[in-house]
Amino acid sequence: MAPIVSVKDLTKTYTGGVSALKSVSLDIEEGEILALLGPNGAGKTTLISTICGMTMPSSGRITVGGHDTVRDYRKARDLIGLVPQEIWLEPFEKVHATVAFSRGLFGKRRDDAHIERVLRQLSLWDKRDAKVIELSGGMKRRVLIAKALSHEPRVLFLDEPTAGVDVELRKEMWETVRELKSRGVTIILTTHYIEEAEAMADRIGVIAHGQILLVEDKTALMQRLGAKRMEIELQERVTEIPQGLAAYDLALGDEGRRLVYTYDTQAERTGIGRLMNDLQSAGLAVRDVHTTQSSLEDIFVDMVKEDAA
Repeated sequence: MAPIVSVKDLTKTYTGGVSALKSVSLDIEEGEILALLGPNGAGKTTLISTICGMTMPSSGRITVGGHDTVRDYRKARDLIGLVPQEIWLEPFEKVHATVAFSRGLFGKRRDDAHIERVLRQLSLWDKRDAKVIELSGGMKRRVLIAKALSHEPRVLFLDEPTAGVDVELRKEMWETVRELKSRGVTIILTTHYIEEAEAMADRIGVIAHGQILLVEDKTALMQRLGAKRMEIELQERVTEIPQGLAAYDLALGDEGRRLVYTYDTQAERTGIGRLMNDLQSAGLAVRDVHTTQSSLEDIFVDMVKEDAA
């Protein structure tokens, strides 16, 4: 099956020579959630704006549902819903009218039942007759999502959708995104909240300096790049690591009361058994042991550091 969104060799250079995107290629499968991670200025918003037809590419080709976003702009754009970072809403318009008007902009026939479903899904139905200016910041962001869904798009772009939203509302919005996915909507999410990507995404894309560093299944990525860390609590404090343990590249922690051992989860052998034997041979008594897995944030930070080096 062809990808719902296909980006091939996309570049975007602004007047003055600033290169925001550098030969970006990316395929997005129908029905998936792709989280796009990257630091400020990485090119996330430029990439979304170009796919949505709001910014013209300098070179390369983009198709949405098989429609070229330049030659077939209207057909491609009809398939896309966009929730931007900025909250741009008519302050004195009522919620229901705001969302229904967006549907009309795409040439869709009036469908009060669909607008009601969208508003109920986003917990906005009770606010349908409220003016936008009367809403909280979180509710305004929900209105943006409702507007983006008003014309029944197949692809939804969420550009930092939970920025400035409290934790409880953020989790409610995660549930909304999962429900949209269950109905077959393809979702591309940019976020600064690593836990957001870790909780929701099927695949993770990392972008830095206008280039895609990788796009990979989230679980496979964490298995491939994630390291496990074992912390060994000692019964007695040590001032240095014994010479017999030098091969393990251990680190001292907690003022000598703890040894830290990092190992590759994909390696054929972790070396843990041998390490425990050698600890005993070195005269070190172990009080407790626990392990932790690298988070997606650890992996992301390491990748961006490597790219900047």
